[in-house]
Amino acid sequence: MVEFALPRNSRIVPGKTFGASRDATEIRKFKIYRYNPDSGSNPSLDTFEVDVGSCGPMVLDAMIKIKNELDPTLTFRRSCREGVCGSCALNIDGTNTLACTKPISDIKGDVKIYPLPHMSVIKDLVCDLNQAYAQYQNIRPFLWTETPAPNRERLQSREDRERLDGLWECILCFCCQTSCPSYWWNGDRYMGPAVLLQAYRWIADSRDEHTWFRLDRLDDSFRLFRCHTIMNCTNTCPKGLNPGKAIAEIKKSLVKRL
Repeated sequence: MVEFALPRNSRIVPGKTFGASRDATEIRKFKIYRYNPDSGSNPSLDTFEVDVGSCGPMVLDAMIKIKNELDPTLTFRRSCREGVCGSCALNIDGTNTLACTKPISDIKGDVKIYPLPHMSVIKDLVCDLNQAYAQYQNIRPFLWTETPAPNRERLQSREDRERLDGLWECILCFCCQTSCPSYWWNGDRYMGPAVLLQAYRWIADSRDEHTWFRLDRLDDSFRLFRCHTIMNCTNTCPKGLNPGKAIAEIKKSLVKRL
């Protein structure tokens, strides 16, 4: 029998409340998921009152302010603060996005912040991405050739280069990967939209000489065809890319070679 109720030790309980300073002028409440596996306690939702008038405009700015001024134990990833590294990918206000490019002003009411969904949590907002990176490694994400390297770069036509637009910009934040129901239930076998978009980036590259091998490795009922074109991936991508289209192009490439 299927049990739909969450295990008792995974149910989120009310957490602590951290008030703002008395001189705060523009207070917003941030409700942030907290979990420490070493404590043995249930995950909780802590509430932080933040004076957003004294910090930057993005959600990440407020999170850094919380860590610096209210609770130094709050754990999250961040690096570039420019929407380039993908480190600060989180579920914010119910949508997977980057904390560094999500304006606080876009959110009505309390700002709710959770880790990326359906991933094992290491601590607080930090997910275990080992499986996703192992899948990325599996597609051999590099230019793979057999012919001797020329004395200069391998050239492409303008048209061939343009085919890579909308692919090379992926920053591997895995917002799309963790928004996909097919990946939630079959993440051990389905490659997921982020990895498949990266796979197509090399399949579409006119300089790569192992296109057929790459297609052979993806021609599987789970690795590729577990995609049901739900399109959550495209809707949530913070870079405006279209992983769903890339997956469709891989399927078309497999049909064309028959």
